[in-house]
Amino acid sequence: MHHIDRYVRSLFLAAAIVAPAMFVAEAKAQEASVQVRVYDRDHRDYHNWDDHEEHAYRRYLTEQHRTYLEYHRQHHRVQRHYWNWRHSHPDHD
Repeated sequence: MHHIDRYVRSLFLAAAIVAPAMFVAEAKAQEASVQVRVYDRDHRDYHNWDDHEEHAYRRYLTEQHRTYLEYHRQHHRVQRHYWNWRHSHPDHD
């Protein structure tokens, strides 16, 4: 009888350890993605760098007759100029 009691206790302990792991939900694709925020020093605000911002950035490069270079690799003067341009060209959603 003593062995059965230990077996049942072990079973309950194992269930208590495993149960929370069974209820953990999988991360949604949106939550799993990395959020990139860029600080605009001149305007003192943050911008989320997403596909929408990437599209605006490429439009800026085209208007300025510049070749594409990733934003974070651009010289800080170009980055500042981009945010000045961006604030004068807001989205019209």
